[in-house]
Amino acid sequence: MKSAVKVIIPAYNEAPAISKVIGDIPNFVQEIIVVDNGSTDPTSEVAKRAGATVLIEPNKGYGFACLKGIEYIQNSNQKTDIIVFIDGDYSDYPQQMSEIIAPILNQNIDFVLGSRKKNLSGKGAMLPQQRFGNWLATNLMRLFFDSKFTDLGPFRAIKYQVLKQLSMKDKTYGWTVEMQLKILKQNFTYMEVPVKYRSRIGVSKVSGTLKGAIFAGVKILTWIFKYSFK
Repeated sequence: MKSAVKVIIPAYNEAPAISKVIGDIPNFVQEIIVVDNGSTDPTSEVAKRAGATVLIEPNKGYGFACLKGIEYIQNSNQKTDIIVFIDGDYSDYPQQMSEIIAPILNQNIDFVLGSRKKNLSGKGAMLPQQRFGNWLATNLMRLFFDSKFTDLGPFRAIKYQVLKQLSMKDKTYGWTVEMQLKILKQNFTYMEVPVKYRSRIGVSKVSGTLKGAIFAGVKILTWIFKYSFK
């Protein structure tokens, strides 16, 4: 039976990039859902023209946008087997989506993370604070949970039924690490797939600002220590 794959793309002021992301998503995807997180540019209009379903989430926050997309899928009553998350800034390569979902389809893996390897990344694609944050978070996860994760990358695929069991809560910067910690704590199977990475179009709303980088770091560490002492 053919698996129903849907894509959720959180987007905030991604008008220059969003059509490129949508255009490179493979044809096997049943629905592309762009969640406009309060953009002040024409992100929604560009995404609609490119063929995506567009939702509006006025509450600012990466997690808010992801939760909006999940709520839409839950209420649609349409068959959904796999959900893929990818950013709207064109830093990832959507063409690699088949590689991301292959372990779910072929090996019955519950969760697959696209791991941004340095040798596959363009020069300057990841800022120093991003690399340090990833290094610190993944090493703490290894220490506390015997985790094999090497990244907190946004490009990821998960079985829809598993995602529902995770009962995701974080509404801002901690979304990605919350998902990985819950995968570990609930003993779901997971693996990483190396992915290419390039400099995003536009300025990052998180790592591109000092405030964003600090808040993201605090949120990630809070989730890790919260689960370490449960």
